[in-house]
Amino acid sequence: MITIEQLKSIKERTEALYRYLDIEGKKIQVEEEQLRTQAPGFWDDQKTAEAQMKKVKGLQQWIAGYNEIKTLSDELQLAFDFYKDELVTEEEIDEAYAKASVAIDELELKNMLRDEADQMDCVLKINSGAGGTESQDWASMLMRMYLRYAETNGYKATIANLQEGDEAGIKTCTINIEGDFAYGYLKGENGVHRLVRVSPYNAQGKRMTSFASVFVTPLVDDSIEVNILPANISWDTFRSGGAGGQNVNKVEAGVRAIHIPTGTAVVSTEARSQHMNKQIALNRLCEILAEMNMESGRREKNLAWMEHARLERGNPVRVYEGRSFRLKTEKNGG
Repeated sequence: MITIEQLKSIKERTEALYRYLDIEGKKIQVEEEQLRTQAPGFWDDQKTAEAQMKKVKGLQQWIAGYNEIKTLSDELQLAFDFYKDELVTEEEIDEAYAKASVAIDELELKNMLRDEADQMDCVLKINSGAGGTESQDWASMLMRMYLRYAETNGYKATIANLQEGDEAGIKTCTINIEGDFAYGYLKGENGVHRLVRVSPYNAQGKRMTSFASVFVTPLVDDSIEVNILPANISWDTFRSGGAGGQNVNKVEAGVRAIHIPTGTAVVSTEARSQHMNKQIALNRLCEILAEMNMESGRREKNLAWMEHARLERGNPVRVYEGRSFRLKTEKNGG
């Protein structure tokens, strides 16, 4: 059975969100934005029209989210009052409290993700570190973990690039994740992830430490403009290597783009042609520079790891440890 203090906390958090989200202001803004959609010739410019509809939908989602927690909060208060007349049970009150608390937690978290990029889709890249097969197996476990996370949360995940390991696991992979607040929820994964376990690939059964890096960038849409002067980009080409078509190891299809002012470097070897790899590299460079611009004052990211550089022990984002750690997967390959 919840206490008076817990009920009071739910009411106070609900009222606080009403102020923080400026619900009254958003209601007025929705009406104004909807009037724009009724203007003659609104759909003549389809891109502008779609952006406007997306803006209206975003405002409506905030209002609907608040209305949901307001309803749950009122139902909790009503159930608490009915309990005095023995019309509801303690279990029903606790259930109503749990629903309200979870809904408020989710909306408060979304309220914290207010940066322009937080609501965007994202590109997540995993790169195995030093450690050979053990590190590559760890990178593949992380890949399956993020794919399962995307599936569980209703995101669309597409593997854009995948390089298998020599014996097991993967060397690198790039995943496009589409859905509301995809970047906001996943940006905290940036950095080095460390695994400590008794390795199944060590014949002596020794405890080993493996590293893999995860880098997340927002998937920039047409609403974000990034202008890069051609003179500020340095291009290098190289042979892609690995399994593939007849041009592999014969034609310099792989490209490396370096943004000279910031020192930001990106590599693309996915496509079989140099032209396509240049376009992919340029798109990624735009995404990274857009993130830097939107987070002014943020320390410029070092993307040397994208060139398969050695991963140092550094300060890992998360440490996974176990006697014989291995992520469980379903039979369907999830």
